Amino acid sequence: MGNIRIVTDSASDIPLALRQELGIEMVPLKILFGEETYYDAVTIDTEQFFEKVAASPAMPTSSQPSPMEYQEVYERILREDPGATIISIHLSGAVSGTYQSAVIASSMIDGDPDITVIDSKTASYAYGMRVVAAAKMAREGASKEAIMTEIERMKRETQLYFLVDTLEYLQRGGRIGKASALIGSILNIKPILSLDKEGYVYAVDKMRGTKKAMARIMDMLGDACGQDPVIVTIAWNTNKEAALEFLELIKARFNVQGVEYATVGAVIGTHVGPGTMAVFMRRV
Repeated sequence: MGNIRIVTDSASDIPLALRQELGIEMVPLKILFGEETYYDAVTIDTEQFFEKVAASPAMPTSSQPSPMEYQEVYERILREDPGATIISIHLSGAVSGTYQSAVIASSMIDGDPDITVIDSKTASYAYGMRVVAAAKMAREGASKEAIMTEIERMKRETQLYFLVDTLEYLQRGGRIGKASALIGSILNIKPILSLDKEGYVYAVDKMRGTKKAMARIMDMLGDACGQDPVIVTIAWNTNKEAALEFLELIKARFNVQGVEYATVGAVIGTHVGPGTMAVFMRRV
């Protein structure tokens, strides 16, 4: 039996250094500005993305990798590591065709290799943390069954909320109307987003002002986790200072046993815009 190898996509928002350390293979989504195409986390990073957003008249969009791009990665792994088991974990199939491309690619490989493709039914580091955990377990010699069990446990135990600073991108993406966006901006409305069990994005609540929105998120986290020991990931795209302030509030309220940091990348940024923060909390 070969080694267990872990594959994901760029919307998992795993830092490059951590991917390299753990040997995680990443297939990038594409970011499009009109006729210009960039490979997420390869030829454009989050900072460069928002610089282009400010300068470009075109509304950015994202596009999933093709099945052939996944096929190339799977075949390369199997050449490098004959008999390898591949676990491939991806962005919610409800919001992107990324997962489906990976499924198609896995069916295109000759020789009936052991490839398991997982729909995370979530986004950003909410599944990035599962990818990291799987890679660490694989490196330590854990079985495929043990890794799959831990992925499912983390899925059940993780709470996630995105705090959106501006309504502009939700309006441009067609999620809210222009009138609602205008009124919401005037009233300083801050949407709180999450993903449901099927992986669809939905608005959990909307509050007037960032402080009230933060308080609401902490109340919801408290309902779910109470004072159980938890690990918290705080993520941001352009406003690190505000995110770290939010983290201090969380640490003062909850039984935090560990803290992780991540960036909300360009793929999610195309839909939520700058100033977005995210909190991922899971029981230890």
